[in-house]
Amino acid sequence: MGSFNSKLVKFWEIFYENNGYAMVLTGLKNTIHIAVVGLAIGIIIGTIIAIIEVFPKYKRLPKILNGICTVYVGLFRGSPVVVQLLVAYYVVLPLLGINMPSIDVCVLVFGLNSGAYVSEIMRGGIMSVDTGQMEAGRAVGLSYSVTMLKIVVPQAIKNILPTLGNEFIALIKETSVVSFVGAADLYVAFNYIGTNSYEFMVPYLVMAIIYIVMVMIIAMFVKIMERSLRKSDRRN
Repeated sequence: MGSFNSKLVKFWEIFYENNGYAMVLTGLKNTIHIAVVGLAIGIIIGTIIAIIEVFPKYKRLPKILNGICTVYVGLFRGSPVVVQLLVAYYVVLPLLGINMPSIDVCVLVFGLNSGAYVSEIMRGGIMSVDTGQMEAGRAVGLSYSVTMLKIVVPQAIKNILPTLGNEFIALIKETSVVSFVGAADLYVAFNYIGTNSYEFMVPYLVMAIIYIVMVMIIAMFVKIMERSLRKSDRRN
């Protein structure tokens, strides 16, 4: 017990007295920023891909677009996100002559990665919507794309909300690899505290607790949204 108390004292010394908390707050902010913006990008890309995938393939253009989307999804689902980060930061961007801050690179890569997964989630959600909804929209004179965006997709999002919540949780946890490209996240902050205190038990334990708390908050928020949507459905 005394040994653990001494570890706590060392942790507190670096965390509070040496301003380690500032790095933790920065890491937390970056973690949330990457996950939130990454998911937003993923939802936009995923929705576009899902619409293309369910679009009737009577003409050449939809077939070509569907083929591009298939390659995209296979590429990002078939490789680890840390590999995608490293390739983007150290290979693709330098070859293109683009200089981006590491945080922006992480947001971009996580967004593209999430888009591949959200596309499959969204496609399943669209397929779960009654086909009569599309027929009703077309019957009143709406085009296929307008019917899809204004009638089918909103209903699909209701159906896949829990799965989108799981995707957000996965993004939060996956951000722990952004230190590979020099971005400051929670791992970097607590690793700094551990390195300066020569003691990693307490910093890593606190880091794990913070991740667990964030996941619990997200899960609770998703359940609240689900209940709200169910109430609105009953009123309708």
